[in-house]
Amino acid sequence: MSILIQSIIVSIFVAAAASLLGSFAILKRMALVGDALSHVALPGIALALIFNFNPFLGAVIFLIAAVTGIWFLEYKSDLSVETLVGVFFAASLALGAVITPEHELLETLLGNIASLTRQESLISILISIALIVFILKIRKKLALNMISEELAQSIGIKNRRLELAYLMIFALIVALGIRFVGALLMGSLVIIPAASAKNLAKSLNSFLSLSVIFGIIAAASGVYIAYIYNFSPGPIFILISAIFFIISLIIRKFNQI
Repeated sequence: MSILIQSIIVSIFVAAAASLLGSFAILKRMALVGDALSHVALPGIALALIFNFNPFLGAVIFLIAAVTGIWFLEYKSDLSVETLVGVFFAASLALGAVITPEHELLETLLGNIASLTRQESLISILISIALIVFILKIRKKLALNMISEELAQSIGIKNRRLELAYLMIFALIVALGIRFVGALLMGSLVIIPAASAKNLAKSLNSFLSLSVIFGIIAAASGVYIAYIYNFSPGPIFILISAIFFIISLIIRKFNQI
């Protein structure tokens, strides 16, 4: 399998999972959390590079530790998730910038999906599929929790456990996406396709479907264009997603006339 085909396949699955998650991030008004969490992963990636083990594993360890800490502190304090993520973001960004090897810093910030081995690509695809299935399985609970936590609790939904699961999903998708678009642009991978879908969707299901479609098209075309013209795929993906967002805004305004 060529590097191009392998990269496109991986990007499709990662973008689908990220876009699906992004729909709920917008509903939960946590649009910037993905951006912040991607920087939380930096120290883990840096330590992996220094001690020569898989950067994905380093990112996952730091992200899971961070979201568990955020979840616990939110419960024990009066601070919101966004505030706590901001604190972890600032500290992790500073630490990551200090310890990340200089020659690896650009790839960490902008991503390089072509550098994935076949084994890493397969693992990324399998994790993405598992996350997509899990999100779809709990989508109604997530939606109800975002509408009213009291109503969700009244019908037996365990809000605290659900929120932890949501943050864990966020952590895993961020860890996957960093290899694609890098730490600088990870938040856009999650949010922009979902924001475009929100402009056009008429229901929750159409919102989720359009978000995934926009994400997949932008990812596949971004990787292809980047390969042809020797660009980094992350920024190209974001630019294509931004074009979709502008078009969706125009269509929305036209439909309101």
